[in-house]
Amino acid sequence: MQSNRWLLPEGVQEMVPPESWRLESARRQLLDLYWRWGYDLIRPPLIEYLDSLLTGAGHELDLQTFKLTDQLNGRMMGVRSDMTTQATRIDAHRLAATGPARYCYIGSVLRTRPEEPGGSRQPLQVGAEKFGDAHIDSDLEIVSLMLETLDVMGIDEACLDLGHVAIYRRLVAHAQMPADLEPQLFDVIQRKSRPDLDALAASGRLDAQSHAHFTHLIELNGAPSVLDDARGALAGIDPGIDSALDRLEEMVGLLATHYPQVPLFLDLAELRGYRYKTGLLYAAFAPGLGRELARGGRYDNVGAAFGRPRPATGFSADLNLLAALGRFDGAAQGGAIHAPAGSDPELLACVRRLRAAGERVIVATPDTGEAIDSSCDRILEYIDGRWDVRPLASTTHSSKD
Repeated sequence: MQSNRWLLPEGVQEMVPPESWRLESARRQLLDLYWRWGYDLIRPPLIEYLDSLLTGAGHELDLQTFKLTDQLNGRMMGVRSDMTTQATRIDAHRLAATGPARYCYIGSVLRTRPEEPGGSRQPLQVGAEKFGDAHIDSDLEIVSLMLETLDVMGIDEACLDLGHVAIYRRLVAHAQMPADLEPQLFDVIQRKSRPDLDALAASGRLDAQSHAHFTHLIELNGAPSVLDDARGALAGIDPGIDSALDRLEEMVGLLATHYPQVPLFLDLAELRGYRYKTGLLYAAFAPGLGRELARGGRYDNVGAAFGRPRPATGFSADLNLLAALGRFDGAAQGGAIHAPAGSDPELLACVRRLRAAGERVIVATPDTGEAIDSSCDRILEYIDGRWDVRPLASTTHSSKD
């Protein structure tokens, strides 16, 4: 049907002015922010061979990846659905830094399905990754940069959720459950479904002690004081759990010092990215929004799949979402200047000077005459022997003969 040729696929959007300029202004300001923090810009390719794209952390993204055949050699390729794995490959092979390395990126990714009903399948992913340092200060740096990103975008009511994947992972190891039970249990924990958890215990697939541990886990969420409850319920089960609780407590203290105005919540059953994350998890939310504004976490040694295991931590967000929700004003550059058509050397020189100074100058074309673009709030006129910029409302529409 020819009448439908203009329709875009579900979950795929395009940007037009002025929103496209607003988004571009946000992109530039965020890159300036990351540069000031010492993060180097990388531009991963849009497509890669699957055996690289889905390596390590990429296994989580298999179902989200559009796949195609390389017509040059018959190998399978994928369109990137996330840039974290690509950053890992670049750190491991292309740059091979020996010490801590910081990278940032902004670019479109494509996903086979949206992460939430009615969501986008073409996010504009913005993020930062830090490799080569396992200290909690690197986690604090990434969380800080995530919060600063939200601040640039005019989102000033965000709250922060913290978690740690090692708690669930060590409880699973301690339970010594059958391999086929763990995926089912993982789903139950993510949904925080107490009835389904009770059903697993009633069926005999989950022993009483493990049932009690996981029951505590799905209830351990709330203000930072929930750490006291966590220690009462889970301390002493496994050294890895004790270490994870210590790490969370340390991060809570650091954030209370660096960002005392940001509300903190803990959710010890939050396991997004569990298959490749290894430590702290962090996500930013806004009141009334049922999805994350941004999320990240620690994923140490994920580079082992590329032959170079390194500590790593990072965050990412959808810039389209941040721009839609935030009060970021990309129109702060001001309006444009309307200039008449013509080849007068003085006029041409004046237009060049204005553009070099950062002004937007729209030159009329002969067939439109004095039609003025709606974005113009000033006009370039020839008055008293020279070209001068005047407010549009006070123009005399004079021109040089």
